[in-house]
Amino acid sequence: MDDKRVNRITDHACFGCGDRNPIGLRLAFYRRGDAVEAAFAPRPEHEGYIGFVHGGILATLLDEAMSWAVIAATKRLMVTARLSIAYRHPVLVGRPLRVRGWVVEQRHRSVRARAELRADGDDRVLAEAEGTFLPVAPEQERAWRQRYLQSASGGDAD
Repeated sequence: MDDKRVNRITDHACFGCGDRNPIGLRLAFYRRGDAVEAAFAPRPEHEGYIGFVHGGILATLLDEAMSWAVIAATKRLMVTARLSIAYRHPVLVGRPLRVRGWVVEQRHRSVRARAELRADGDDRVLAEAEGTFLPVAPEQERAWRQRYLQSASGGDAD
């Protein structure tokens, strides 16, 4: 199993994975076989109803996992075109979580991915998602690649 970090350049303001966003989630994704995985400990500021993590935060976790799975599998930066989520069980604030994403299908223009969210030490899927990802314009991808994937030496971070 490869434990290499996928999103190593984090000096940006992405809500999901950037270190320069004071209210961001700061997710660190690692390869786990054909998937990527990150840990997250929801805090009170991630609350929706009392004691439960807000569904929008859960959606962000799932979307971010799929996005980094797409990047790891295709070496391309793509955007979410469609996102479908099933919330299976309440997710409690303060309980450490694991989010896992993987690619299920690659086509000429689109990639389909899935993700699931579980609490540490629990086999139940708390929430799961499926998404379709599409490429951006080549000039946009070049700009994003420079910002999110290339190290200071100019080589790809992967």
